[in-house]
Amino acid sequence: MSPCCIRNAEGGEQVVVNGVPADRIQQGNDRPLRRDGEFVLYWMVAARRRRANFGLQRAVELARELDRPLVVLEALRCDYRWASDRLHAFVLQGMRDHVADFADSGALYWPYVEPEPRAGRGLLQALGERACAVVTDRFPTFFLPRMIAVAAARLPVRLELVDSNGLLPLQAAERPFARAVDFRRWLQKHLAPHLQRFPVGDPLRAKLPAAPSMPAAIARRWPAATAALLEGTATALRALPIDHAVPPAPFEGGRVAAGATLRTFLAGRLARYGEERSDPDADAASGLSPYLHFGHLGAHQVFAALAKAQDWSPLRLRPGSSGQRGWFGMDAAAESFADEFITWRELGYAVAAQDPAHDRYDGLPTWAQTTLAAHAGDGREHLYDHEQLESASTHDPVWNAAQNELRRTGRMHNYLRMLWGKKVLEWSPTPPHAFARLLELNNRYALDGRNPNSYTGISWVFGRYDRPWAPERPIFGVIRYMSSTNTVKKLRMKEYLTRWSS
Repeated sequence: MSPCCIRNAEGGEQVVVNGVPADRIQQGNDRPLRRDGEFVLYWMVAARRRRANFGLQRAVELARELDRPLVVLEALRCDYRWASDRLHAFVLQGMRDHVADFADSGALYWPYVEPEPRAGRGLLQALGERACAVVTDRFPTFFLPRMIAVAAARLPVRLELVDSNGLLPLQAAERPFARAVDFRRWLQKHLAPHLQRFPVGDPLRAKLPAAPSMPAAIARRWPAATAALLEGTATALRALPIDHAVPPAPFEGGRVAAGATLRTFLAGRLARYGEERSDPDADAASGLSPYLHFGHLGAHQVFAALAKAQDWSPLRLRPGSSGQRGWFGMDAAAESFADEFITWRELGYAVAAQDPAHDRYDGLPTWAQTTLAAHAGDGREHLYDHEQLESASTHDPVWNAAQNELRRTGRMHNYLRMLWGKKVLEWSPTPPHAFARLLELNNRYALDGRNPNSYTGISWVFGRYDRPWAPERPIFGVIRYMSSTNTVKKLRMKEYLTRWSS
């Protein structure tokens, strides 16, 4: 694939494609395609973007094949676990961007925000009864798989799930991999063909039948969100039955903010990423994970932009089978970012898709559960309850600073997130208690929580994707140990501690 084809995922020059790859499409039910329906419905739930979106691309393909208009439904329910001002505001800002993005698209975009629990029930069914088919996004964790399975059983027409999660289709990996090095070795043999199967930059550049109006009965019962609501103002959020104790992040969600973050990272921080990303004072992280999680930015867009910045083409790949880093043929900093963004991110998604226990303590490797169980009764010098942890009220200033950053911004420095998890394991009555606490803290406050990579990071604390480490220690057994004292010695973080200590 040529670099121009890669750049196309950024929304640039349109190229001829052969459609959405079959390994990206999954049939959600056995209902028929209704050729005499009024429109094709794209139910946007995870890939919340217009561009570089295989799900939207598939919906456009069906609309063109059937010569029917396209309706795009993006709904936000209020009763999902951890619903808060922070998470809602981030999604609403993306919906606000979509109102403008879809205005000239030829499709009808309908943003619906549930004002109270269960108010949105029946909306998808009502649209499905008029649709030729429903296309939605496949996402491997949180409540989305259950929600879509219920919808699939109720819809009277075909439901297709389309995977836009990563460079690698979810079903491509042959098994759940236990270590990153093993997955990297597999990627080195199998990723290249998937780099020739990018989504089109803008599926809605294709000509479609004129967009319909929303049927009056549906519009009255489930009205489109107002512009004021989509701004996510404090007044608008207060009117919703969600957690108001977790405030919006100090930065915005949506396509526009996602694109600006990506450009700023590639132009400024990428060059320092390899050497400085672990130093909290260096501010060399990408900042992309919230946008990737909510689908405001796609993996193909990130890779396309990275390839353009590196003047890269697939001819520079150095595939092999060693499992070692540094095989993309990019400079050292870009290689470091590519390994985090591709190896670790794709690993988390592949495991989430294949392992139903990926988000549970009992899904940890047997050796890890065994060693933790053997030391579960060890004495703990410090024990904190959940409220003390949540309010950053421990004896450890490094941990408190990391927790404060998470509470106030919805982000946490990547390296400190590992230490943060290890300390909760050390300060909890039992390992299962620690696992549950980390899920609660992360999923409530982190914008990139409730994601396969959240579960990757939390389960890594307890030994997943890792190996036994000597010497055997109290509480940890042979689980890898980390200390705040060594972290302060190892990293530059004076400014970080000053900023987040109070």
